[in-house]
Amino acid sequence: MKKQSLLLASVLLLSTSAVSAVEVAGVDVADTMTSQEQVLQLNGAGVRSKFFMDLYVGSLYTVGPTDQAANVVDGEQISAIRLNITSGMITSEKMTEAMHDGFDRATDGDTSAIADSIKSFIATFAEPIKEGDQFTLVSVPGTGIVSYKNGQQLSVTSGEDFRKAVLAIWLGDNPTDKGLKKEMLKG
Repeated sequence: MKKQSLLLASVLLLSTSAVSAVEVAGVDVADTMTSQEQVLQLNGAGVRSKFFMDLYVGSLYTVGPTDQAANVVDGEQISAIRLNITSGMITSEKMTEAMHDGFDRATDGDTSAIADSIKSFIATFAEPIKEGDQFTLVSVPGTGIVSYKNGQQLSVTSGEDFRKAVLAIWLGDNPTDKGLKKEMLKG
């Protein structure tokens, strides 16, 4: 009887820790995620807002905590940015436009070196987007960006400069949202 009680208590403890999450703007943000056989920890999460409207919850997952963007953008470790769509105002067209704007900001307006990669990557957002959708962009140094929508892999876009530009959309010197960058880098 004691063994069964101990086993049940252990299972309940493990289950609780496995599903523990932080809530951000009504979205349960997981403490960890696994990608490329690597367990990544939630580094920070925040809300992307525009004109006082919440658009999505952005989360940064890293191998270990960091408060330095360069450790993620230029680092040699796998990391991931997850976008949980919280607004019905986000459409495929608006997301595509926002990504193009983000790449312009991340590259100081010169996307010529990664133009083909951007074109391929933008296809990730071609299908209709609805509130509740989740995009995960896994940064794999030496490979590029592996893109997922609602847990299904959509694409692998190669290129180290491209990979860094994707991360710089949220973590660069001229990010899409400075407040979101700060929240993602809580470490």
